[in-house]
This record gives sequence, structure tokens and C-alpha cells, in this order.
Amino acid sequence: MPARIAVVIPARYGSTRFPGKPLHPVAGKLLIQRVWDRCRKAKGIDSIVIATDDTRIADAAKAFGAEVAMTSSKHRSGTDRCSEVAGLLAEFTHFINVQGDEPMIDPSLISRLAKELAADPRIGMITAATTFGPDEDVKNPNAVKVVLDRESNAIYFSRSAIPFVRDLDASATYLKHQGIYGFTKEFLLQFVKWKPGRLEGLEQLEQLRVLENGEKIRVVIAKTASVGIDVPADVAAVERLLAAR
Repeated sequence: MPARIAVVIPARYGSTRFPGKPLHPVAGKLLIQRVWDRCRKAKGIDSIVIATDDTRIADAAKAFGAEVAMTSSKHRSGTDRCSEVAGLLAEFTHFINVQGDEPMIDPSLISRLAKELAADPRIGMITAATTFGPDEDVKNPNAVKVVLDRESNAIYFSRSAIPFVRDLDASATYLKHQGIYGFTKEFLLQFVKWKPGRLEGLEQLEQLRVLENGEKIRVVIAKTASVGIDVPADVAAVERLLAAR
């Protein structure tokens, strides 16, 4: 069966830090539309679906031409919402989960994840990381770090700075995780059946559920990090970046 790949953009209205975030205007367009526009530029993608439980988001998305899937309001994460869509789309084999607050997501990164995921049957889940810049604080707990094995599979994700450098004369390259994921359908449906583990609970990082169950996550290194919108104050910074393009 040839690979058929869908991008799913989970979007919820009730963000604690930024209620109504998907419908907030960013440089003249709704945030969710900007994410959708970027995903449309990715190559090798057969469908793009906005997954939401809110009719306001659904109506707005349909108005600018997006395909929409109404999903349960009980989902705790975007991955859960993505898995419901995967269960509805029988003809699709792979899914890329793009966060709905990433208006500057790199289309070429989406394409790269999709291509590598579909080409290697050993990969059930794939994600991305970038190298920390010299001005970035590796101790910032909101910037998730990841360490890799020799085959570019994740060994661990942490909010702490890993690896710890014990020798003061040594140096380390720190990798910052990017919140984009790709899955085979089978892996995604299995992921949401696993119960959250102890490490996931401690770090509050759902990808640790995969490692705690003995499975692998392939990590590709991206050249640049996407700039997301977490709180209202982030909007102005993203608008400045868009204007500078």
C-alpha cells in the first residue's frame, strides 16, 4: 500500500494562557490560518486537517477553505486529538502533527519528516530538534532538551540541561526539541492507549511515554527553530519577524 500522509493541526479554544488563541489575528490573518498556509507549502502531503472541538474554530477554518474534523472535547493533548482523526481517515497511513500555534513552521521540515517517516519502515514516530544558539539559555525549563544515540534516536527528553558536563574543560552541543511529530497510523493509535508513566508525570513531557514503553523516536536536526505563540505578548514578536521577511 503506498504511503498516504495527512497533516493534522489540533486547535482548541480554551487555552489557559491565551483563550481563543487560534482565532487571534496575526499580521492580518487568523493564527490558525497562518499555520494552515505554511502546511500547504509542504511537499509530499496528501491532506491537511484542522482538528478541533469548537464550532467557532471550525466555522472560521471552513471559511478560509480548510478541511475540518470535529473531535472530542475530552482530549488532553494534541496527540489525542490527532489520534481521533487518524481513526477516522482509513485511507491514510502516516500523520504529521503540527501545533496550531506555530505560524512560522518551516514547510520543508514538514516535508522532511513525512519523507523520512514514509521511507523507513523501522520508524514509528519522528520529531525534530535544533541546536541551541549562543544566546539561548539551556537551563530554561520551557526549552526542552533531547539527547540522541548514534542512529539519531532519542535517548531522553528533559526540561533540565542534558547532558550534564562534568569536566570543566569539555563542552557539549545542546539540542532543543521542536514540537512537531510524525507517526505511522499504527504507532499513533498505540501511543494513546499507553498510560502516562512516572517520567512523563515528573517532566510533563508526553513523548517520554514512548521511551518508557521501550519504543524509539527518530529525531532529525533542523537548521532553524520555529517561533510559536504561547501568550498574547508573543504576537507582536512574530509579527515583527513576518514583516522582516
